[in-house]
Amino acid sequence: MHILYLHQYFITRNGIGGTRSYEFARYLIDQGHQVTMVTSADPTLPWNSGLVRKRLIDGITVVELKAGYADYQGGTAVTYSRRILAFAQFALASAMAVLRLPQPDVVFATSTPLTIGLPGMLASKYHGAPMVFEVRDLWPEAPIQMGALRHPAVVLLARWLERSIYRNAAHIVALSPGMRDGVLDTGIPADRVSIIPNASDLDLFSPDLDGTAFRERLGLQGKFVCTYFGTMGEANDLSQAVEAARILHERQERNIVFVLHGNGRRRPVLEAFCRKHGLTNVIFSDPIPDKQAVAHLLAAADVGMIIYRNVPILYTCSPNKLFDTFAAGRAAIVNTPKWLKELVEDNACGVYVRPDDALDLANQVTYLRDHPELVQTYGRNARLLAERSFDRRKLAAQLLDIFEQVAPRPLLQPL
Repeated sequence: MHILYLHQYFITRNGIGGTRSYEFARYLIDQGHQVTMVTSADPTLPWNSGLVRKRLIDGITVVELKAGYADYQGGTAVTYSRRILAFAQFALASAMAVLRLPQPDVVFATSTPLTIGLPGMLASKYHGAPMVFEVRDLWPEAPIQMGALRHPAVVLLARWLERSIYRNAAHIVALSPGMRDGVLDTGIPADRVSIIPNASDLDLFSPDLDGTAFRERLGLQGKFVCTYFGTMGEANDLSQAVEAARILHERQERNIVFVLHGNGRRRPVLEAFCRKHGLTNVIFSDPIPDKQAVAHLLAAADVGMIIYRNVPILYTCSPNKLFDTFAAGRAAIVNTPKWLKELVEDNACGVYVRPDDALDLANQVTYLRDHPELVQTYGRNARLLAERSFDRRKLAAQLLDIFEQVAPRPLLQPL
């Protein structure tokens, strides 16, 4: 089977960010299938000429386009209007590219952005292949609630695009129960929607990794370390974390440290807050070269924090950082109700703190610091949960099952 895989933010383990598409594509190839990945060009590599470049990465045929941007974290640092323009550029470039590619058996388009559905639908119609669409965030509802989409005409157009993509998809993959509900609310039948959450990287992240080097480098010896890694944008607003750090600083709690790693639009604001209040218990870590280094960063932590802005649509998120925290065997702190709260509480692998409540976060962190045996128990349960429910190969196999169900069966040849 030939799968045409469309994802603007395709990242391998040599980069920083979610590697779901890379890992799933590798699994598909291991099962004997062919994968062509259409993505935005890697900005770290020199570009000689032209608008299209093909590379073979671990068996994946990667078609890179000089359009849009591949750095998701960096992209959150620009204005909404520039991001929308970049999305449109990539959608146009990829729509032209899919017409020149070999005929696939299945088209798999994964958001965000929602506009990836445009080249997905075009490829499906042009090549006569069914499209499977993956919903990683509920667009356009997410940018509407975040205030990024405000003009009534733009909102109307975005909602029309969402429904058009869903109607034209042979099947839809949602990354959380909340996302599945959002798709069903548009009128899509339940038998056309499946949940395949983000996966735990059980090979890269492990309780057995040694985080000593990071602890020494960042001066964390003897400290209780709460780590956040990922985008510091409008959605992952860490104001609650730095305000909790201020409360702990005022309490003279000197052995609790917040390590914040990542880039994004909000990072300069967060750094300015910490400078203003003289917070020595917040460390913004230096740039990290790849995901292997992120695994060691998490190994140096006692708990991993998954923090979101208090916006209802974000309660549906399926953050890869949470599942990597599980794989690392670390207790998790989440601040979103519903699914993530239920995951950590029902499986005794972390704690829930109320969103926008810095005092609650400060108190919960202090309690965990004072109960190391509980933190260790949470960590063991987290790893067991990752192995039981979020093994990457098991989830990739579910995706392959969907492809095999929707792909047209070859005609039998007469004897």
